[in-house]
Amino acid sequence: MTSPGGRPGPAPRWCSCRVEDEATESRGVSRRQVLGGLTAASALALAGWPGSAEAATTAKGAGHSVTITVMGTSDIHTHAVNWDYYQDAAYSDSAGNVVGLARVSSLVKQIRADRGRERTLLFDAGDTIQGTPLGFYYATVEPITKTGHIHPMALQMNAIGFDAVALGNHEFNYGLEFLDKWISQMKAPVLAANAVHAGTDRPAYRPYMIKTMHVKGHPPIRVGLLGLTNPGVAIWDKANVAGKLDFLDLVETAKKWVPVIRAQGADVVVVSAHAGDSGVSSYGTDIPVENAAAMVAQQVPGIDAILFGHAHNDVPQRFVINDITGETVVMSEPKCWGERLSVFDLTLTRDRGRWKVTGKSATTVNTNTVKDDPELVALVKKQHDAVVAYVNQDVANSTEAMSAAESCWKDTAILDYIHVVQIAYVKEAVAGTAYASLPVLSIAAPFSRAATFPAGQVTIKDIAGLYIYDNTLLASVLTGSQIKAYLEYSAKYYQQVAADAPVAPQSWTNAHNLPDYNYDQFSGVTYDIDIAQPEGARIRNLAYNGTPVADDQQFVVAVNNYRQSGGGGFPHIAGAPVVYNAQVAIREAIVAYASAAKTIDPSTFHEENWRLVRNGVPVF
Repeated sequence: MTSPGGRPGPAPRWCSCRVEDEATESRGVSRRQVLGGLTAASALALAGWPGSAEAATTAKGAGHSVTITVMGTSDIHTHAVNWDYYQDAAYSDSAGNVVGLARVSSLVKQIRADRGRERTLLFDAGDTIQGTPLGFYYATVEPITKTGHIHPMALQMNAIGFDAVALGNHEFNYGLEFLDKWISQMKAPVLAANAVHAGTDRPAYRPYMIKTMHVKGHPPIRVGLLGLTNPGVAIWDKANVAGKLDFLDLVETAKKWVPVIRAQGADVVVVSAHAGDSGVSSYGTDIPVENAAAMVAQQVPGIDAILFGHAHNDVPQRFVINDITGETVVMSEPKCWGERLSVFDLTLTRDRGRWKVTGKSATTVNTNTVKDDPELVALVKKQHDAVVAYVNQDVANSTEAMSAAESCWKDTAILDYIHVVQIAYVKEAVAGTAYASLPVLSIAAPFSRAATFPAGQVTIKDIAGLYIYDNTLLASVLTGSQIKAYLEYSAKYYQQVAADAPVAPQSWTNAHNLPDYNYDQFSGVTYDIDIAQPEGARIRNLAYNGTPVADDQQFVVAVNNYRQSGGGGFPHIAGAPVVYNAQVAIREAIVAYASAAKTIDPSTFHEENWRLVRNGVPVF
């Protein structure tokens, strides 16, 4: 979930996963090669991928060998077609990437044709049903749980013919009932061995599958796939899973199930893991490691290949040596949104009446080497058109243009509009309660530097571009000392900058590779952030209504569910008393508030209540 990195934020998406800077060329196919006319077949050839099953087998020079191809996607995030709902145009970025399962389908069809359908498998590593307005619309506006319609991602995945998919953390965003409905619509097995019924070790979802491949002229080949999801679900979707599901350690779960898969006769074991390969977590040590894919390869015997995701990186091929057996595990991650397809080649040799994997390789192929599969586009056209019409609905009139471009170093009007709405909802909710006398503050982060409200009509699309995540609104009680500690933690986002250094704010942000969405700003109090000071000593002049905030002074603080659940590891908020939680979607609250007001006028709400300083001198 997971989008960190010391660079400007990604193009807006309703997803909280890592997204690399789109201007960075992948370690696979470069934009220069694409513009030079590189086809999918020549891209594979460039990566050393044989053009046919016969070529791969012959390369090994063994008549008793056969090569199978495992294709893999991950982090599709409801990118069905090559479309940007925020720009109302075909998707485009500076690296020449395209998006969508329709593009992936064209690659899959070509590879199946080249290799032979019976020699190929297609898996996915999760984060499928959330991420764009398409996913949001069919989860909340016209939810499939009420209409009974087939989810667009189920339609496409069924049409392509996935052999199995794993659950990602974002599969849990819309609740278990919604997830169960989507799973029921999928023809492919949906796997998550480490998602268990609360208080037990009993899987709540299918843990693995075994597929028998019948390659002409060879004995059957049995391929097992173990699915693993991300333990961070316990934090990020606590409201949906607490008391219902637990999420176990990926390594320990694989240690349990890989021997079972082998005992059932699997000749090949593949793991589909919704976890990055860095070995670190975006949260503390209370729950298992978030990005544990390489740890699984290193610590669990009996695995041949791992398709992984979650970090949104392009990793064509990574080899990891297993500590116990000394065997090599090949790993690959296909970036995100359908921009890449991972392609594994596994060569098996017959030995004493059994298959043994004797060769392993992987690469990623850029989907910009093919065109959209027209069948896949047509399949979801009606649903896509409905979402395009929805996001282009007018909401309110803005008296002036507003931009989030400088929201990471200045208090901007467009971010203040989020605060206005959150405070209004919370004030109304606590009126008449024991908390009515407490001041109400608000927390928000700059999710997208590309967000803008035009002068004139503001649409749902514009608001969605500002608030890109499917968060709900809560309110908790924090003290003055807790708020100061919270702000100090947030201020780690800045590099320490000398008082006389040139003013270059873009170079000051994203310290420690912190993403923009983990830079929280408060509204309702005033404060300075002194970036000339070391971390932990940067918050100065914290005041409420012109009076310094006392350590024991209490405030009601509006906050989103991701942060309140512990996402980002901010201090105090996860354990603070919750005084409001009506499951109101923040994006929908902004739309409703703007619709009722009919006008968005920054002169009525924008207040520069925080600023960057150096040794007490304002930067701007």
